[in-house]
Amino acid sequence: MSSGQSISRSLLKMPLSVLVKGTTIPSNPIEDHSIDVGKPIVYALPFRSNVDLLTLQKQVLPLGLPDPLEPFTINGKTFNRYVFTSTRPTLMQSDEDTPKESVEQFSELLEQHKLDSELDVQIIPTTVLWGRKPGKEDKQKPYLEMLNGPQKALAILISGRDCLVRISPVVSLRYMADSHGTDSSIALKLARVARIHFSRQKLAASGPNLPNRQALFDRLIKSKAIEQAITDEANAKDIPIEKVRKEAHAIMDEIAADFSYSLVKNGDRILGWLWNRIYQGLNINNASTVRKLAQDGHEIVYVPCHRSHMDYLLLSYVLYHEGMVPPHIAAGINLNFFPAGPIFRRGGAFFIRRSFKGNKLYSTIFREYLAELFAKGYSVEYFSEGGRSRTGRLLQAKTGMLAMTIQAMLRGLNRPVTLVPVYIGYEHVMEVGTYAKELRGKRKEKENAGLVIRTIRKLRNFGQGYVNFGEPIPLNHYLNEHAPEWTKDIDPMGSTKPQWMNPVVNGLATKMMTHINDAAAANALTLCATALLASRQRALSRDNLVQQVNCYLDLLRNVPYSSTYTVPNESAEELVKHAESLDKFVIETDSMGDIVSLDRNQSILMTYYRNNIIHLLSIPSLIAQMLVRRQQLTVEQIQDNVALVYPFLKQELFLSVDESQLGDMVANYLSELERQEHIKIEGQNVSINQGHTQTLVLLGRTISETLQRYSIAFNLLVSDPELGKADLEQKSQDIAQRLGRLHGINAPEFFDKGVFSALFSTLKQQGYLDVDGECDIERTEQLAQLLYSMLYPEVRLTIKESICQA
Repeated sequence: MSSGQSISRSLLKMPLSVLVKGTTIPSNPIEDHSIDVGKPIVYALPFRSNVDLLTLQKQVLPLGLPDPLEPFTINGKTFNRYVFTSTRPTLMQSDEDTPKESVEQFSELLEQHKLDSELDVQIIPTTVLWGRKPGKEDKQKPYLEMLNGPQKALAILISGRDCLVRISPVVSLRYMADSHGTDSSIALKLARVARIHFSRQKLAASGPNLPNRQALFDRLIKSKAIEQAITDEANAKDIPIEKVRKEAHAIMDEIAADFSYSLVKNGDRILGWLWNRIYQGLNINNASTVRKLAQDGHEIVYVPCHRSHMDYLLLSYVLYHEGMVPPHIAAGINLNFFPAGPIFRRGGAFFIRRSFKGNKLYSTIFREYLAELFAKGYSVEYFSEGGRSRTGRLLQAKTGMLAMTIQAMLRGLNRPVTLVPVYIGYEHVMEVGTYAKELRGKRKEKENAGLVIRTIRKLRNFGQGYVNFGEPIPLNHYLNEHAPEWTKDIDPMGSTKPQWMNPVVNGLATKMMTHINDAAAANALTLCATALLASRQRALSRDNLVQQVNCYLDLLRNVPYSSTYTVPNESAEELVKHAESLDKFVIETDSMGDIVSLDRNQSILMTYYRNNIIHLLSIPSLIAQMLVRRQQLTVEQIQDNVALVYPFLKQELFLSVDESQLGDMVANYLSELERQEHIKIEGQNVSINQGHTQTLVLLGRTISETLQRYSIAFNLLVSDPELGKADLEQKSQDIAQRLGRLHGINAPEFFDKGVFSALFSTLKQQGYLDVDGECDIERTEQLAQLLYSMLYPEVRLTIKESICQA
């Protein structure tokens, strides 16, 4: 390093320390990118810049990465720990040229790999972004540009507190040398590839240029599809075309977002304060997968579960902090009230009516607007459940937005489209009390400013929040697999609806919801709620509660449910202590210790949190309930019985285990329960360990209410095989309500008509009912008997008596 460079860097350090506050993405690059700090590391930056190098130095040293300004030695030769892929344009060279010294260093490093077969230099592409403000369509702005001195100074003054250091996955020079050789042309190719990579990094962080809203409307109104819809509307209602065109403009104004980076940037500060006030921490998992999709140019569609109005804010906040662009969000028209509506709109919300039925003009405009978002490269977010879950379980997906997403692809998009399922979980959902009242029959209160103010006043300690990104679903691959000739139906007008659309969309919806549940986050409150609700009196000694939570933790940790779900790292004791701090339990002390219990109101509310994770424990719970009721079974009997019940659990709880792998998973759960000493396995015989029955009983009760519902429906069918769908659903619901009152079942979904409706659909899918509604008596009786065998005698008696009276 020259003395001039050393002096200039020293002079820059003081002002930069004051003016620059950077954020590094990812926050833990060594773990996220599997960086081996024991190997030589070289940072590749897009431009020669002392400011960027000093900013990079400040960010990476606390993360355990080497100092970019500290040279390193290989076989006696000294190398800089940084290279640049472009240089400032001059009269003699373009900004596409790679600095000579960087090409020489790349070439020399490749030559060293030729001489030393053990050497593996890691190249880490790194970008220092000064601000993330996207350009405007009417004022094109390049995604990555070299700034001269005055421009860089201005960028630091304006965006120094909004500086983003993006660290990309490692490029192995050993791999490059082995795969592509070591001649000097490889160094130039590597630099060119890096330039493309950096441009994509900037696009992923800032997003595409934003449209002028009026220009967008003018462009949409001239589209052939909307022109045709306007003409049809005018002809159908016999009104002037100009009047319909004005209505179309009003619809666009009602729908369209008005994204403002300034609002997002300032909103980030407000939301940061909010989360720190109400949450003890936010836990983010698998964001690196989404960053890679954005980096690779995918059109990303986020499909989260919907627990709370907080979901909109939380996901945008998380994406912004993970170095990605907040999406355009499909929000219900009920949220378009003053002052929230204009704020949401500038935060990226576009508003959607609850129903399009009978309004061709509205549906055409909305479809065209959505297609425009996809075509321009804006990420999109929508909640497929159609509304917030009142029970804590995933709802069946509404397929309208999914269908429009595929229709947008059929317009001829030139980028891959990928669904990203997102599991959002909380240790406290601020609306949960309202949900319980609504499930008891109270009318839903319309969203308004007064409701927002009352909600803000209630903000307090809500525990932890969780955002887990699930396994992405590439739609192009999905369509290739399930509609191989879909590309033949590409229609720029978007006026056709192929015959394969409905079945493909329905299958995709199920897969999407399953991937959301695969990414579930178990936490202190959900685990404690599950344990306490399994107790008849909704009470356990603290020691027994810890023991039960420990059982759940071991099951979840030792028998993996999926690759994307998360389990707390803390011990059962620590989790119980944390759950108690949320002030939802009644804690009493007697001479033998503490008793943790739920009062009646909290018992109802706690079902919401149990339902967040009930799917994770459904199979081991089913196994436990069988063994508790039968005392002893063979491994084969357990596997066969689970296989009979599983299709109904799979459909209702969006379980992901394939039937072909079910036997192995059952065997794994049996091994784990034996390891925990709750059961004994001798050869093929499985029996309960009489000294450890309480934990097994509580585990089994988690799924017992679900089995009771199934038993009601199957035994109704056995008693009257001619029952139609409507009668079966209504009688099942009536008996479930009676059973709930007599046996103190507080779970709101226990007698939900929608659950019985879904059950009826599964009966048909599994062949218990044929297409004409005829019942397969033999199979139905077999499963009815199995379900009866897993119920407690008093519950069986109530169901039998109720069926006789129905």
